[in-house]
Amino acid sequence: MRIPASKYPVERFTLPNGLRVVLTPDRAAPVVGVAVVYDVGIRSEPQGRTGFAHLFEHLMFQGSENLEKLAHFRHVQGSGGTFNGSTHFDYTDYFETLPSNALERALFLEADRMRAPRLTEENLRNQIDVVKEEIRVNVLNRPYGGFPWLRLPPVMFDTFANAHDGYGSFEDLESATVADAADFFDRYYACGNAVLAVSGDFDVVTATELVERHFGDVPARPAPVRPDFTEPDLTSERRASYEDRLAPLPAIAAAWRVPDPISDLEGYLPYVVLAEVLTDGDASRLVERLVLRDRSVTSVGGYIGFMGEPFAVRDPTALVLQAHLPPGGDVDKVLRTVEEECARIAADGLAPDELSRTQARMATHLLRDTDAVLGRALQMAVLEQQRGEPELLNSLHTLIGEVTEEQIVAAAGQLVPSRRAAVEVIAGGAK
Repeated sequence: MRIPASKYPVERFTLPNGLRVVLTPDRAAPVVGVAVVYDVGIRSEPQGRTGFAHLFEHLMFQGSENLEKLAHFRHVQGSGGTFNGSTHFDYTDYFETLPSNALERALFLEADRMRAPRLTEENLRNQIDVVKEEIRVNVLNRPYGGFPWLRLPPVMFDTFANAHDGYGSFEDLESATVADAADFFDRYYACGNAVLAVSGDFDVVTATELVERHFGDVPARPAPVRPDFTEPDLTSERRASYEDRLAPLPAIAAAWRVPDPISDLEGYLPYVVLAEVLTDGDASRLVERLVLRDRSVTSVGGYIGFMGEPFAVRDPTALVLQAHLPPGGDVDKVLRTVEEECARIAADGLAPDELSRTQARMATHLLRDTDAVLGRALQMAVLEQQRGEPELLNSLHTLIGEVTEEQIVAAAGQLVPSRRAAVEVIAGGAK
C-alpha cells in the first residue's frame, strides 16, 4: 500500500558539550513543544536500585540550581503551558507545550535542571514516599496492577536488566541516599547522554541562539557505556501464574521475541503490523474469533513492547497479546486459538484488503500522534537518541505501508508455543 511521506523539516546539530539538538519548525500555530530525552530507563538501573530511574524522574521536578521547589510548575503554567515527564524501558523524558513566545522560558528551565537538580535529603525522602504511594495505587491496590508489563518480563527474560521490577521494591527505594542520587545524575544525566528537541512556531536561527545561550555552558560529560541487554531467544515455552486478590476475571498475556527494532527495522516492521492485524478492531483476527464468535474472552489486545511503544524501544523486546476471560474461562483454550489463527495466516495468507485496511489505520494513527507539536518533538527526540535519525518520523507510516503479505505470513509463522512466554492472572476478586 503506497502512503506518501510527510515533510516536516529537520535541523540537527550538536553542542560542544555533547548535547544533541533537533529542531523542526512549523509556523501553523503559535505553540511550541520542547522535549529533553535522557538515555536512561528502567533497563539501565543497577542491581539494588530498582525503581531508581522513575524515582529520579520525580527528583528532577524538585527544584534546580537557580529555582526552588515548584518553580518549574509555576513558570510553565504561568505562561499558559503544560508539562510532565515519564520513565520508559530505554529512556526518560521531560517535556512542555507552551505558547511560542515562552520558548526561551522552557529552554532555561530544562537547562537549569540539566545543569544541577536540587538533590537534598528532604527532596529524596519526600519523593520516595510519593513513588511508594504511586506503586500502591497503580500496582498493589488496583485490579491487574502491573499486568502484564511488570509480570511478563521476568517470565520471558533471565537478566536483571530485562527482568526486574521497573517500579521498584520498597526496600531498594527506602535504602537510596542522596549520594546515590548524585551518582545517578553524574552518570546518566550528562549532556552527552541527552537529546533536546523543539517543534513548532519558531525561527531556526533564533532558536539555535537560544539553545546555545542556555545549554552551551552546561558542563560537558560523556555518555556512559550502555549496559548490554542481550538475551537469547526462547527455545521452549515458559509459563507462570499468580493470584490477583482484586481481579474480578481471569486474564492471560503471552509474548514472543521480535527482531531488533534498531538494527533490523525491515525485519521488525512486519511484527508491528501483525500485532494490529491480529487485534485492532472488530474485523481483526483475534477479536472476531475470540470475542465475537467463540466468546472465550471479553477483550483482547496486541502491541509491540511491554509499554506499547514500537518505535521507542531497543532489543530485546516482544510482540505481546493480552486477554481478559469470562468467569471460569479456559486460558489454554485461548492460547490454542491464538496458535490456530497464527497458523492459518502462515498457511493461507491474509484475506483481501486485510493488510491494506490495517496499514491505512496504522498510518493514520502515526500521523495523528505527531500532528501536535509535542508529539512530534518527543518522537524526534527518541528517534535521534536511539537511531540518530529523527527524520525517520517523516517515513515511518510510509514504511508501514510497504510491509508485504509475505512478510506478515513469515512473522505469523514465528508465533509458536516453543518461543512463547505467558503469564496467567488467577482472579481472586471473584471469590
